[in-house]
Amino acid sequence: MADALKILSNPALSNMAIMLLVTQYSKRLPWDDPNTVFYARCCYVASVVLVMGIYLYTRMLITKKKDLTTLKYVQPANVASGQEEQLITTTVMQYDLEQISAAIKGVFTGLAMMGFMHLYMKYTNPLIIQSILPLKGALEHNEVKLHVFGKAASGDLKRPFKAASLFSGLGGAEPLTDKKAISEAETKGTGGVKSD
Repeated sequence: MADALKILSNPALSNMAIMLLVTQYSKRLPWDDPNTVFYARCCYVASVVLVMGIYLYTRMLITKKKDLTTLKYVQPANVASGQEEQLITTTVMQYDLEQISAAIKGVFTGLAMMGFMHLYMKYTNPLIIQSILPLKGALEHNEVKLHVFGKAASGDLKRPFKAASLFSGLGGAEPLTDKKAISEAETKGTGGVKSD
């Protein structure tokens, strides 16, 4: 039982479980009935509005808090994109705003994809899944946990955030925050990138 709870606490694994359950449920719905499609669309639109509301409220709280504490970390080299290791110097507020802006962009990307799939390709089943997963993602977002739910910025919520991965340990290199790595990046000249 404890192992099952631990697995479900991993957002990627719990998303997969939700997708499987909702997919099985949605296969039983009468999609040829216009009322079913109408209610699925209503749920999807309500979900998008709610998710945007959560993110915009979080953005307002970040701006209101105006935490100008300096945040330095080394962004590891990315082999896939050919990007070298970089020292990033920013503020907590700017870092938080970048994270929440990326989440808001994700909402619009999902909206565009869902619009294409539903309106152009005539798929209706994803409406239900996309009504649940983005809302779950918004409530599990690190910035929402910090600013809306008032959790402490420690452990997994310590900035810079660790990259989310399906299986911990396989997610690639994490940002380095120790003094030695920052000092080495400063002396190498691989840093100085300041976020405005």
